[in-house]
Amino acid sequence: MAQAPTVLHFSGHQYLRHRLVLSILSGRPVRIDKIRSDDKNPGLRDYEVSLLRLLERVTNGTVIEISVTGTAILLKPGIIAGGSVTHECPLSRSVGYFLEPVIMLAPFAKKPLQLTLRGITTDEHDLSVDIIRTVTLPHLQLFGVSDGLELRIKKRGSPPLGGGEVQFLCPIVKQVKTLNFVDPGKIKRIRGISHAVRVNPQFSNRMIEAARSVLNRYIPDIYLYSDVYKGEESGKSPGYALTLLAESTTGAMHSAEAMSKPGVPPEDIALLAARSLLAEIRRGGAVDRQHQTLVLLLMVLGSEDVGRCRMGEPTARTIQFLRDVKEAFGTAFKIAPADPSDPESTDLIFSCYGVGYVNANRSLA
Repeated sequence: MAQAPTVLHFSGHQYLRHRLVLSILSGRPVRIDKIRSDDKNPGLRDYEVSLLRLLERVTNGTVIEISVTGTAILLKPGIIAGGSVTHECPLSRSVGYFLEPVIMLAPFAKKPLQLTLRGITTDEHDLSVDIIRTVTLPHLQLFGVSDGLELRIKKRGSPPLGGGEVQFLCPIVKQVKTLNFVDPGKIKRIRGISHAVRVNPQFSNRMIEAARSVLNRYIPDIYLYSDVYKGEESGKSPGYALTLLAESTTGAMHSAEAMSKPGVPPEDIALLAARSLLAEIRRGGAVDRQHQTLVLLLMVLGSEDVGRCRMGEPTARTIQFLRDVKEAFGTAFKIAPADPSDPESTDLIFSCYGVGYVNANRSLA
């Protein structure tokens, strides 16, 4: 009889998503306790329960036990099944919250995943569907997950009532490629998408004008696209947002976005987005901050070879993720300054030896 894998044990409500992903990929059960145990409203929130339900649908044979108070959960992972899944997301978080962990799991499913999510498509807390489509998915392509990988935005949904719908299609792979991405290159072009739903369509053009006023000083190749949704496709609430991404000569991407707030003119939203893009570029590296964990996870799962990637300073979430990866897969990263001769540079080179993770779930053709 094979020895039962040891249980991963974590505390606290933070980083719930990547811990569940690590558990399912490593095949080790995970127990998370003390989930907001000191809060006056203790236990899991509705969106966290909804995420557990979604993971249960995407996988087969996963057993989830939640304590009576909701302050502790035990997840025994099954296999990642894929196939066609539809899920209604609660209005407390946007669909980006649910897409991020699924994107990490989908390439290792048994069948290609076709996931339809309904809810809010852009909010303050999580990645918007535009960033996932234009930045997150190209990061997967670095690892050889490309044919048939797409995110379709069927309907927009602004907070508070949502009403958006996206469709995520992901192929399956046997193994991910080893990444060697140490040259961030120079920024060669800036692209952007501005959308305005259920407000004056002129808002979209005003955002584009304002963003150009900042970005034109740096680079001429700027194309900001105005995305128009009409009628039923524009969801249930008014709202507008601007998503910007800068691409370098080597294919490194940095992204930023800003979202409409009550009483703030569209010009200010655009300036906020443009400045946060410039701040993101200044932090350097070949991968922007929001995608550090995704790239590091796929590096760990890579073939048994040394993967290297250059990044700016790791965020608190990335640092915790590196600790959790070490616990789940036993893989530690070697982190060295990218440019020891330059005292100004904060860039680091992350390198690790892949575990050679093979997708054992996929149905052999």
